[in-house]
Amino acid sequence: MTIKEIREKETGHLNHELLEAQKKLFELRGQAVTEKLEDPSQLRKTRQAIARIKTILRERTLETERKAQGEAESKRKSEAAGARKAEHDARKAVKAEKKSRKPAAAAK
Repeated sequence: MTIKEIREKETGHLNHELLEAQKKLFELRGQAVTEKLEDPSQLRKTRQAIARIKTILRERTLETERKAQGEAESKRKSEAAGARKAEHDARKAVKAEKKSRKPAAAAK
């Protein structure tokens, strides 16, 4: 199975294939111990297939974590920007209020 084929499959299907490959590797190791293994290269090929599947699954996990982290970061930034704007508007209103009171105090 190539990387391209693995990437096209859904995560649930990959998890199932990972379990199957691990079972196959277990069986191959048992055959290797009892010296009934016909093709020793199958051990290596199965280990590589497991590694490929795990790599793709890990990439997907990291991608979803990055997306969640990016969304949280953008939300935090927008909230901070909103708070800064509200504080700025409040200061502006206080200044405007002080300006409007000064001429009234001078007229007395």
